[in-house]
Amino acid sequence: MNISRFKELRNNKNLTQKDIAKILEMSPVVYNRYETGLRLIPINKLILLADYYNVSIDYLLGRTDDIKPYPKSK
Repeated sequence: MNISRFKELRNNKNLTQKDIAKILEMSPVVYNRYETGLRLIPINKLILLADYYNVSIDYLLGRTDDIKPYPKSK
């Protein structure tokens, strides 16, 4: 998993780990473990991050360099 994208996207919005932890409804310590790669992030939190940053989960995970999200299904 390309966890550097988590930090990169967060820094691009001038947010702290505490800010993102609040958005994800978790403690900053837990979010820090996700961002540093010490712990795997659950899919429901990946979805929240992808929606918040308006990117695809594949981009968050480093599976693509295409930052734009996929179209939503109807």
